Amino acid sequence: MYPNPQDVLPLPPRPDLGQYRTRAKELHAAAQDGDAALLSWARDWIAVLSRLQPDSSTTSARELERRAGQVAHFARERLVERAGNLSQAQFVIARAHGFLSWPALVAHVEGLAEPDSATAAYEAAADAIVTGDLAALTRLLRADPSLIRARSRREHEATLLHYVSANGVENYRQRTPANILDIARHLLDAGAEVDAPANVYGGGQTTLSLTVTSAHPRAAGVQNALADLLLARGAVLDPRLPHYCLVNGCPEAAAHLASLGAPVDVVTAAGIGRVEVVRDALAAPGGLSATDQGRAMVMAAWYGERAVVAAMLEAGVAPGAVRGEDGQTALHVAAFQGDVALVDLLLAHGAPVALPDKVYGTPPLVWALHAWLVEQKGPAEAYAQVATRLLDAGAVPRREWLDDPRVRAQPALHARMARALP
Repeated sequence: MYPNPQDVLPLPPRPDLGQYRTRAKELHAAAQDGDAALLSWARDWIAVLSRLQPDSSTTSARELERRAGQVAHFARERLVERAGNLSQAQFVIARAHGFLSWPALVAHVEGLAEPDSATAAYEAAADAIVTGDLAALTRLLRADPSLIRARSRREHEATLLHYVSANGVENYRQRTPANILDIARHLLDAGAEVDAPANVYGGGQTTLSLTVTSAHPRAAGVQNALADLLLARGAVLDPRLPHYCLVNGCPEAAAHLASLGAPVDVVTAAGIGRVEVVRDALAAPGGLSATDQGRAMVMAAWYGERAVVAAMLEAGVAPGAVRGEDGQTALHVAAFQGDVALVDLLLAHGAPVALPDKVYGTPPLVWALHAWLVEQKGPAEAYAQVATRLLDAGAVPRREWLDDPRVRAQPALHARMARALP
C-alpha cells in the first residue's frame, strides 16, 4: 500500500508517541502550505530518523533525498489531493513505517516500551536473525517459545522464519548473515511453520517462495542450500516457482528447482538453457504460438542462453520475435546486456535494429546506450562493440551521445556515430 510495502522507514531506537503526534500535526500544517513545505517536512523527518539509526553513516545523500521525495509524494496524495485531515497525516506516518493504520503503529510503539512484551521480543528476535546472532535468538525462543508462531504487526504479517528469506519484509532487515542456514535450522527445530504465508506480493508467500526469488541469499551463495533445507522440512514446491525465479533474476534457483522435479514451461526452459525442451516444443504438433516464441526468445536473451536462441533461430523463429506484453525483442535485451556474441548472432539472422519496444518506444541501440551511460553497466568496451555492430546494421544514433565523455573515450565508436547521424 505504501509506495512499496518493503520500502519502509525504520523506527528510532526509542520511539515516542508524543513526538509522533507532534510530527503528524506539523505534517498536516505543511500540507496546507504547498509542495515545498511538504518536501521540507519530509526531508527534516528523514534526516532525523537517519541520524538515530546505528548505520546512519552508510546512507547516501541521494538515498535520503529519494526517501524524502517518496514520503512527500505519498503525503501529497493523502493530504492535498484528498484534502485530508490530521488523521490522514497520522496515517501517512504509520504507512511510512509499514503499518496499516495509526492505531497499529501506536500499539506497536506501546509494546516496544515494555521490555518484556511480545512485541519487544519479536522485534529483538527479528534483529537477531538478520544479524546472525544465534545465541540471542536461542535465548529469546527459550524465554518465550510462542514467538516461533508469532507474526509481525507490520503489513506483511511475517513470522520469524520469513526473515530468513531477506525478501518481502522491511528492506532494512533484508540481510543474509553468514550463518543463515544455522539460523533457519534453529527456527525450524523450534517449531516454525515451514509454509506459513506472509502478506506480501499479493499474499500467500512462503519462506521458500521468498527465498528462491531473493537477491540476498543468492549473493551470499546460500540460496539453493536454504531451499533444500526448507524442502527437506516439508515446504511445498509450487510449480510456478522456477518461472518466478527467472522473473526475479535468480536463474540458479530456477535451474535447481527444475532439477528437483519442478515442472518448467518452454519460457522457463529457455531461461535456464534447456535447449532440448525448447526444440521439442517447437517441433511438437502446432508448435509454439508467436507469443510464446517471443517470450521464450527474450527470456533466453536475458540470461545469455545463446544456444537456446540459436536453436530457435534454426527452427525458423523470427529473429525479431516480440514479447507481446512490452514489445521487447531478443536484440533489445542483448544490447542492454552488452552481450556482443548474442548481438552478432541475432544480426546475422536479420534481427530488426529499428523496431521500438512498446514501453519506452526505443530501438535496441537506445537500450544499449542507456545501460552503459545511464545505468553505468559495463564493461565499456563491450557496449562500444554492441553499439558499433548496431550502427553498422543501420541503427541511428542520438546527437547528444557524441558529447558524452565516455563515448569520446571510444574514438572508433565516436567516429562511427558521427558518420551515422542523419
